Amino acid sequence: MDGTIDGFRYGVVTPVAAYVMACLGGALGLRCIVRTLLNNDSWKPGWLALGAASIGCGIWTMHFIAMIGFQVEETRIGYQVGLTVLSLAVAIAVVGVGVFIVGYRGAGLGSLSFAGVVTGLGVAAMHYLGMAALQLNGDIDYAPLTVALSVLIAVVAATAALWAAVTIRGFLPSLGASLVMGVAVSGMHYTAMAAVSVHVHGATSSWAGDSPTSLLLPMLIGPVVFLLLAGVVVMFDPLLVLGDGEWNRPARAGRAGAAQEAVSRPAPSRSWSDG
Repeated sequence: MDGTIDGFRYGVVTPVAAYVMACLGGALGLRCIVRTLLNNDSWKPGWLALGAASIGCGIWTMHFIAMIGFQVEETRIGYQVGLTVLSLAVAIAVVGVGVFIVGYRGAGLGSLSFAGVVTGLGVAAMHYLGMAALQLNGDIDYAPLTVALSVLIAVVAATAALWAAVTIRGFLPSLGASLVMGVAVSGMHYTAMAAVSVHVHGATSSWAGDSPTSLLLPMLIGPVVFLLLAGVVVMFDPLLVLGDGEWNRPARAGRAGAAQEAVSRPAPSRSWSDG
């Protein structure tokens, strides 16, 4: 028989919390990438890696917070630990590929398109790996057209995020881009969940594996703590807080003053003995 699916078991709590985490990961990731553009002397691989890990953790955390609100009334749900952890690694790895491509090659049409497709497909792979980790007393089916739409949303969202990362440098514009990115990522998730249907084998509620709360909540602690620590790094970096103009203004003012003084200083007089 067909299972009764409810993706909002706790009302708006899980969608809102998932959206916030997606925005947080996106905001931190974008600012880390901007950091490599504002200062050529910064350690680019380190900042790009931190940005990729932030975005990847944000996407993964968003997915599994949203999944806490997912239930099938006729059966209980469990998760395989291995696939759940693998989905996190995939999220960080594929976002890293896209981030490093645009970080080193810029937002040209070719590199941006390739990076966006790779990253979008990786985000979709993370989602469906997370779905593959589901254990329940039934079979999960997917509507092909809705799945294709969710993958398309993931690719478009990833491309837009990577473009924003190397194009938008101001703090407020980056914040706005992260809010839009959160909408896109959350939209991809719930579009993909709309493709799900469950055929329940029977009325039994037994399953092998851990419950969503006993497994997901402890596993979410690590990525959430990482995002908070990344936030501390970004908050205490003057270049990211003040921006390019404010950070360089004292230096530029000092150089401009020195140049003006050199121009306005009268040339030393020459005596007959010098010549």
